[in-house]
Amino acid sequence: MLTALSIRDVVLIEALDLDFAAGLGVLTGETGAGKSILLDALGLALGARGDTALVRHGAKQAAVTAIFAAPVPDGPVARLFDDNGLDLEPGEPLIIRRIVKADGGSRGFVNDQPASAGLLRDLAPHLVEIHGQHDDRGLLNPRGHRALLDGFGRIDTATLTRAYRDWRDAEAALGAALAEIEVAQRDREWLEHAVAELTALRPEPGEEETLAERRRSMQRAEKVAGDLTQVEERLDGPNGALSALRQAARALERIAEAHPALTESLAAVDRALVEAEAAEVALREASDALAFDAGALEDDESRLFALRAMARKHRVQPDDLATLAEELVGRLALLESGEAGLGKLEAAVTKARAAYQKEADRIHAARLDAAARLDAAVAGELAPLKLDAARFRTVVAELDDGQWSSSGRDRVEFEISTNPGAPFAPLAKIASGGELSRFILALKVALAEEGGAATMIFDEIDRGVGGAVASAIGDRLHRLSRATQLLVVTHSPQVAARGDRHLLIAKRHDGIVTRTGVRPLSSDERREEIARMLSGAEITDEARAQARRLIEPA
Repeated sequence: MLTALSIRDVVLIEALDLDFAAGLGVLTGETGAGKSILLDALGLALGARGDTALVRHGAKQAAVTAIFAAPVPDGPVARLFDDNGLDLEPGEPLIIRRIVKADGGSRGFVNDQPASAGLLRDLAPHLVEIHGQHDDRGLLNPRGHRALLDGFGRIDTATLTRAYRDWRDAEAALGAALAEIEVAQRDREWLEHAVAELTALRPEPGEEETLAERRRSMQRAEKVAGDLTQVEERLDGPNGALSALRQAARALERIAEAHPALTESLAAVDRALVEAEAAEVALREASDALAFDAGALEDDESRLFALRAMARKHRVQPDDLATLAEELVGRLALLESGEAGLGKLEAAVTKARAAYQKEADRIHAARLDAAARLDAAVAGELAPLKLDAARFRTVVAELDDGQWSSSGRDRVEFEISTNPGAPFAPLAKIASGGELSRFILALKVALAEEGGAATMIFDEIDRGVGGAVASAIGDRLHRLSRATQLLVVTHSPQVAARGDRHLLIAKRHDGIVTRTGVRPLSSDERREEIARMLSGAEITDEARAQARRLIEPA
């Protein structure tokens, strides 16, 4: 809801600050007073073209600030903020500011954050609907008619949306499988050869490191094998150290009693013999540990080189060959059993499409029923608005299957025929001026609270009518304002009398400069303004009495 509007240096407005509230607000004034300037200023804040002609003569720039009530969390305004990387604090009002420089160029801000004119235009439909003879949005835009009809008929499309998503997901799965099989078919010969090679090789995770370590051990053993043989011969050979020590021990045993020194010598030889025998045992253990089979070394090297060559061929690490083998076997299996798999996926698509069509049929029937009820509701509003010769209909047409969406397979558009026998056509192409606004009012009343922005502005909806028709317009505007904020620019006293607040737009001239001003009217001033609207330049007592009678039932 629009809560305030601040205008600086826009055309004839030097400085103007207005506050707004819920309900029906009316703006009146003599012809040429500048009512359109107010709408132009608001349009500027909502992303309209930043024309330098809007800048008041002599000013450097024009500025408009529009303040709206805090947006609904997770609503369309909040989503636009998120999509554009802007911050929106919960509960804070929405402040839009637009500046146009006299020498060209404009800047926009949303809650003090820079915003493009495009973003302001995206925000506008969620904030304000402006209905008049040049309106091309709101109810005149067929793109929003389906959602309006669904709202009117209380049609819940959540199940339809899920069915559409399931159908598209099934189609995506089928498409991915077809693409994968197509790629696999192109590579079938290579794939079969690669699987055969890997299957024959049977690589295992960690196998390369095991083979490499075993190869290193056998290579070390091969290198020291000759040295071990020499050591064994020198230690335990026929002329080795152990043999010499044993012979010396036997000789000393025979003569050890001859002298104590010989006894000590025998003990030393015995100790040396013990150490030499220990060395012999350790040497044999080392020899056994380092023993290798030359054939095994050759086999391990061949296996290791084969693994590494295969890994280079497929540009993977040797430890990843086993995983690659499983992947290629799976691809080949998919290729070989592709038709059966595709059959299941195709069946899933058919089932999901049928579920979507069934739900779309239900929604279609509900829309036809809602359209009939909406047509009747609008028809009931046309005669009081002096549109009794017109006919209104809601077209619910089926789209080609290529145009089906999560919202269904229906195109919905509001059409009218303004004269008996005239063909139906889109609302915007037939109606014009006040007639267009009255059609929109009839639709809005019929739709009640469904769709639309929180603030609606009707620009001279009463153009070309008066009397009972103007009263009917006023009554319907008053009724509609119970659900949404309405601002109405009017020349009709019957419409003005139904307002909850009354703003007077007037020009004043100080002999040099002409300025436009707007001010709220008190009860007495409001009655006087409505009397002026009834009688013209000279306000009569009869006009004042009539104004009082118009206001009283309001």
